[in-house]
Amino acid sequence: MSPVETFASQGAALAPRVRRLDDALVDQIAAGEVVERPASVVKELLENAIDAGARQIDITVEAGGVGLIEVADDGHGIAHDDLAAALSRHCTSKLTCAADLSAIGTLGFRGEALPSIGAVAELTLTSRVRGSGDGFAQTLHSGRLAPPVPAARGEGTTVSVRDLFAAVPARLKFLKTERTEAGAITDTVRRLALAAPQVAITLDLDGKVTRYAAASAFERMRDVMGAAFADEALPLDEQREDVRLTGWLGLPTAGRSNALAQYVTVNGRTVRDRMIGQALRAGYMDVMARDRHPVAVIDIEINPAAVDVNVHPQKADVRFADASAVRGFIVSALRRRLAEAPPRTAGAIASAALAALRPAETAGFAEQQSGFDTPHRARPAATAAIRPISPPQSRPQPSAPPARFAGLAPGARTAGARVAPPAETGELDLHPLGAAVAQIHSSYILAQTADGMILVDQHAAHERIVYEGLKAAAAIKRPLSQGLLIPEIVELPADAIAGLLEAAPLLSSLGLEIDAFGPGAVAVRAVPASLGQCDVAALVRDLADGVDELAGASALEAKLNYAAATMACHNSVRAGRAMRIDEMNALLRQIEETPAASQCNHGRPTFIRLSLTDIEKLFERR
Repeated sequence: MSPVETFASQGAALAPRVRRLDDALVDQIAAGEVVERPASVVKELLENAIDAGARQIDITVEAGGVGLIEVADDGHGIAHDDLAAALSRHCTSKLTCAADLSAIGTLGFRGEALPSIGAVAELTLTSRVRGSGDGFAQTLHSGRLAPPVPAARGEGTTVSVRDLFAAVPARLKFLKTERTEAGAITDTVRRLALAAPQVAITLDLDGKVTRYAAASAFERMRDVMGAAFADEALPLDEQREDVRLTGWLGLPTAGRSNALAQYVTVNGRTVRDRMIGQALRAGYMDVMARDRHPVAVIDIEINPAAVDVNVHPQKADVRFADASAVRGFIVSALRRRLAEAPPRTAGAIASAALAALRPAETAGFAEQQSGFDTPHRARPAATAAIRPISPPQSRPQPSAPPARFAGLAPGARTAGARVAPPAETGELDLHPLGAAVAQIHSSYILAQTADGMILVDQHAAHERIVYEGLKAAAAIKRPLSQGLLIPEIVELPADAIAGLLEAAPLLSSLGLEIDAFGPGAVAVRAVPASLGQCDVAALVRDLADGVDELAGASALEAKLNYAAATMACHNSVRAGRAMRIDEMNALLRQIEETPAASQCNHGRPTFIRLSLTDIEKLFERR
């Protein structure tokens, strides 16, 4: 008989009496909500220290937090006759009336942290109030409160937690290894350090000390995130009515395989809110691969009355009064900032490229030092050599490129071959992506810049350019269509036709006109003019394969972007297509002028930048 059946049979014979749980058991149950792991203890104690007005906080951790967690601060302290109350449930100095609950301005407010910790560990609270000559200590061990005793201490408070979960051994079984728990503590401290840059924090983790000096928000971000992120990140400062969004955005090509590198605070409170996470993904949706996650440090400042922080036991989630407005603001602010950024790819990509050029024994060094996982693997080398380029009779100046590179037929090929003459320094200073020098394997453009070189993926770059052009035409509802003299009939399965016809208005906004044609086909009557001569049937089949997966009215924009991206891919200059020098320079200029042109529609980088210093290091000149 199973335990459930046994319990049911006993209950049928004799109904159990309803009784009040004893206080110790109640405290242990409550502790299960607040104290999930050692990092939860560090978070609660660190937030209390920040609320106390501390300017210096020292954290000591041993054995992954199970042996010892000690947090000492120089805050305002706790009065002698308030120590017992501070260790009792639902006692706090941060709320005075019910009205305060609707506009919470402190990190803690429930009065549950210390008693919950003391219910599952031995907690000693030592404090001395500013201006007072005496300090006192009081211990709470497994729910039992000892009387206060005098203790020597400077102004401020120290909370020592020993033998965590000793009172509930079953909880110990669910903890990870010491290394994993220590990593969670480090992440917790890092997040709170970003949220409170004005506070100096020291973390001693089994003898390994990390210090965060009091600094500006940017300096603290640089200390926590590293110089590589700080040097590349895009500053963010947007405001709409009573909501302000500040922080730094990582480049799209520096995306991670998970969302752990997203640091979000709301009114200084570190949170891991699902809605905000979804808004971050949506903000990067058009410039990052679907399986990648952005790196970001952002703070949302909002009227405390417009956000409820009392919706999660660990205060990790928040609830906005107008969540859709906040989400829309975040998405639009991120998209606008990313679109305004000049063409630039993450340094980790250049590091990976340099590592590939180094001898085998040192090839992995740069990637390890970069701090980011490499976004994409390098493509296998092709078998052809560098294709030389024949210069035109009068080489055009970079300041006057051909007006419409996008009009070139994707399948066209050019004969003739010589390397372009070197550009003068003055020309290189005019443009961030420099001047074209050669084409490699009929797929990649090599350009010289004032301080190095650029390697461009011609197909990926042109794909982004065409994509942005299609979106711009759809936005102003002026798509340029080219009617087909004879409609193209494309046979498709019935379910694919239904999804395609549902998206027909969106496709029409891009210049693609599709109608039903019998039970098993559609008729294409017009295509976007920018597509030129393309395989219409292949384009429609690709659209049908993906647009039906983006169901629902909320996915209209996603459908539009997917359709535009599919059309752009079909119309872009293909890898393997030889190009003239003026065509390549035109492409470089269009990359510089196109929003989000540092990556293609699929999130892959469109170019790699190598500085002259990096190149000289490869040849041991530095």
